[in-house]
Amino acid sequence: MPNAEKLAKKQLYFNKLVDLCVNSPNALIVGVDHVASKQMQDIRMELRGKAVVLMGKNTMIRKGLALGHEQYPEANLEKLRAAIAGNMGFIFATNCTLDYIREVIAKFRMPAAAKSGALSMVDTFIPAGPTGMDPSQTAFFQALNIGTKIVKGTIELVSDFQILKKGEKVTPSAAVLLGKLSIKPFEYGMEVQQVFQDGAVFDAAVLDINESVLIGKFLAGVQNMAAFSRELGIPTEPGLPHMFGNAFRNVAALVAELDFSFKEVEDVKKFLADPSAFAAATAVAAAPAAGGAAPAAKKEEKVVEEEEEEEAAFDLFD
Repeated sequence: MPNAEKLAKKQLYFNKLVDLCVNSPNALIVGVDHVASKQMQDIRMELRGKAVVLMGKNTMIRKGLALGHEQYPEANLEKLRAAIAGNMGFIFATNCTLDYIREVIAKFRMPAAAKSGALSMVDTFIPAGPTGMDPSQTAFFQALNIGTKIVKGTIELVSDFQILKKGEKVTPSAAVLLGKLSIKPFEYGMEVQQVFQDGAVFDAAVLDINESVLIGKFLAGVQNMAAFSRELGIPTEPGLPHMFGNAFRNVAALVAELDFSFKEVEDVKKFLADPSAFAAATAVAAAPAAGGAAPAAKKEEKVVEEEEEEEAAFDLFD
């Protein structure tokens, strides 16, 4: 059985976890696979006073969240408990935004060599040209079926060669060759997996949605609601402008041939009586799109008229 000191430490951890989840329910759930202790230390120092980095074993985290759910059922800690899996931790935003935390995490990423048996995170190519390796090491290239040639005592690649594919395991030959070429294709750091906010857990991709995307989706929803309500004939606030517009067109069509008019339909009746006036009005509305072309044309016409007047006033026998 654990001694009293270990039980006290566990209780302190549970209290801290529950306090942060209840009083600062704004956190990033981050994966820490392959993260070095120096990276973790740098991130903690950068976020000091602005956020709290809390790591721990999954069993302890689940136990603490279960106790917190009993004390604060309204905090929805059961949803957070269900998201605990793998090598992960929390970063609670106490005096900053989640976007700031993501910026700090992105700063502390380190390149790493490819290890045999690891899953490749990126597509990696060896560029064509000199490798700096002597001809005695052509066996490494032959094992991977890479086309080479010897130029001035060094091995050169005939063309670019894809040595790693994303999602596939790194072969021992590829790992050795990349090491000899001093190529570090991987980059390790904290990875934001999910977001915990006000009792809800959602995917980290939601943080990339900006205001313009939200406004566009909201307007698309308003348009769908207006179209749906117009089709069913049920008046709704989004559909009211379309209903009034259609009603006005119907009224204008009814009174177009009658000896009856009112202020709003007078312009419509003028256009029906003289279609050329409608064409002129359309041309005037389109004129601003032409920029300063129209004023320049008028000025040119005025200059031509003045020259014609001067020529008309000239007499050979004066």
